[in-house]
Amino acid sequence: MLVATDAPLLPHQLRRLAERAGMGLARGGSHAANTSGEQMLAFSTANRLPTRASSFAPTVLVDGGDAGGPVLSHLFRATIEATEEAVVNAIVAAHPVTGRDGNSLPAIPVDRMLGVLRDAGRILR
Repeated sequence: MLVATDAPLLPHQLRRLAERAGMGLARGGSHAANTSGEQMLAFSTANRLPTRASSFAPTVLVDGGDAGGPVLSHLFRATIEATEEAVVNAIVAAHPVTGRDGNSLPAIPVDRMLGVLRDAGRILR
């Protein structure tokens, strides 16, 4: 899972953000089995280095108190929700496949999936 943000975060904040993608995967039904191989990486596009190093003044989000705590919490929640939505989008967009030795996997019937999600209270319509 790859998490990209334009928020000015420090490396340890990006690590924490990347970990939240795992929570979004879990909300989609994964339990991260031993052989599942999830990898999570987060990066920020903020704080590009200027051409003159002497004029560089980094902007970072302070993690704690009123300065960064609530902002980070919102970023964490957004990461979880975006990851969960990406999983659902991938499932809906999937096509039937046939693999080795003729093993096949059909595409999920979208109307059936929506019914299951409605019954579970995961969608409102």
